[in-house]
Formats: sequence, structure tokens, C-alpha cells
Amino acid sequence: MKLSDFDYTLPQDLIAQHSIEPRDAAKLLVVDRSTGRLDHRVFRDLPEYLRPADVLVVNNTRVIPARLRARKPTGGAVEVLLLRPAREQESATARPRDGQIWEVLLRPGRRVRIGTRLHLSPRLSGEVIAAQDDGIHLVAFAGDRPVLEVAREIGEMPVPPYVHEPLRRPDDYQTVYASVEGAVAAPTAGLHFTPALLTRIEGEGVRIATLTLHIGLGTFRPVVVADVRRHRMDAEWYEVGQDAATTLTQRRGRIVVVGTSAVRTLETVTADDGIVRPGRGWSELFIYPGYRFKATDALITNFHLPKTTLLMLVCAFAGRELILQAYREAIAEKYRFYSFGDAMLIL
Repeated sequence: MKLSDFDYTLPQDLIAQHSIEPRDAAKLLVVDRSTGRLDHRVFRDLPEYLRPADVLVVNNTRVIPARLRARKPTGGAVEVLLLRPAREQESATARPRDGQIWEVLLRPGRRVRIGTRLHLSPRLSGEVIAAQDDGIHLVAFAGDRPVLEVAREIGEMPVPPYVHEPLRRPDDYQTVYASVEGAVAAPTAGLHFTPALLTRIEGEGVRIATLTLHIGLGTFRPVVVADVRRHRMDAEWYEVGQDAATTLTQRRGRIVVVGTSAVRTLETVTADDGIVRPGRGWSELFIYPGYRFKATDALITNFHLPKTTLLMLVCAFAGRELILQAYREAIAEKYRFYSFGDAMLIL
């Protein structure tokens, strides 16, 4: 299974720079796995494809303002991207985002040595205490308040590098149901929902189950190995509560999952017999063609970058040839791609 099998060419002008208004006015490409049929709809048409007994699964993670500006004692500028607290400082029952030693990406990382002091604000400083082979550094922060509390005041939203225009509103990069702070990237398939659309869906008898996966480096780290089976995902924190697990286990209809992050979480906690168990921890699940899905019956997702684990997951769910055909169709019809782009519903 070669990395080149998941490549395609996208015109640059199809990379969306802003979310569409209203959110549910985005295009929706409906893909039928059983027939190969492709239908062009609008996202607000989604309820027409749902059934009263279905369960809609959403990821309620909230993106933190993870991009911080720092200065070295020499005056040099350093960009600090918070990833997650160092796992070694967490117990089996501790929640992430509580510690003061964080895994971060530094830019320019090669110019920052161990022991370098970083000044971020009058109330927050840091010291680089370790460097890892994968480009991640450990920074020990010091201040009179937690890192996240200060980041809410001085941090910037970590929009992807292919988004070159500033956000019109900070919440444009949050889902309307985002509630648990911890991600460094948004679960973008969920950006298309509005409160009114969710009310319509629930009004038709569809239940909504909420889980959490704090999207981090594991989701957007590039795949650099030619044989994709050798790729290893970075761990990302997840939590599935008892109510969600019970709803999903006792389902009478389909499980319709919103986004690849929710799929990875659901597949992590679902046993081979289909029982969904509550829990929290770190998921390193890498889904690529050949994977046997245990719980996901339908998938709502955006259009992903080539050669990424996100595209591989979608290909695993619907078949590589059908997905690449759908991408070609979307390009021909001028769909908007990536984080702020249009959506697919795969049935």
C-alpha cells in the first residue's frame, strides 16, 4: 500500500479561506457505497438522509488559542504551538491540559537550544527542557496562572497553514457544540452544523451522542513513509462518557459519525461485538484500507489533503477508487476543499 495511492491534484483556488455563511449552506456530495452513485446537495438537506432511529455522533472538542509569540533573551522571536501537556505528568485518572510542562512545536525550532528561556507575557515564561527526534520540544512554563488561562488572552487560533486569510470571527474555527477545551485543530466536518439544523435533526427522532477527541499532531502530521502501513499515529486524548456509550450500544438504527476524529474515537472504544465502552485515554489508532469498522455505518466528512491519514481513513470506509472518483467529481463541480470547505456524506 503506497503513499502515492492517496494522491490527487487540486487547483489552489479551490482551497477555502473562510467558512461559508450560513454554515449549512455548504455543498454536500452524497456518496452511496453500495451503488457508487454521487448526488449533489446542500448541507442543510442532511436530515433527508437520516432516519428516526439513527444516532449522530459528534466530537465536542474546542480549539484552544494554541499559537503563542515568545522572545528569547537575545530578542529573537519564537513561535510556540502548544500541543498537549507532557504525558509523563498525567496519571491514569488525570485530565489533559492541567500540567505546566507541555509538548510544543517551536518555530524556528533549530535555533532554540535546551535551556533557552522564553518570555511570553509579563505573567508567563518558559524554559526549553528537552527536544525529541520528531521535532517536538518540551517546555516548562512558569507563571501565576495556568498556561491555558494565559493563552486565552495572548494566544492565536492555530488555523492550518493553507489558510492565508485571517479569521473573520474567532469562533469561525469552532463547531457550534464545541465545549471541552483541548484541540489544536477543529473537527472540521462539524463546522457545517447550525443550532437550527441540529434542532431539526433531533426533532425528527435522531439522537445525538457526544464524545471528545482533542485533535493534535496525530491528525495532521504528514505521512513520510512510502509504505503507509509503517506510519505511526501520535497519541490523542479521548473521552467517551457512560451516556454516549449506552446510547450507541443500544442503538436501533445506524451510527452516523461526524468527522474522522469522531470515527477514530468510536472505533477505539468499540469492541469486536459492537459494544461501546466508556473510557478515557490516548488513542493511536491508524485507520487505512483493510481496516474492519466495528461501529461506523455512515460518515460525514470534509475533503482532505492528499497523502494524509484523514484521506486514508475515508478510503478505508468507502473504497479508494470510489473516493478518488468523488474527489474528481467535486473538483469538476468547483467544491471548496479542506477545513473551511464543503462536505461529503458517505452512506
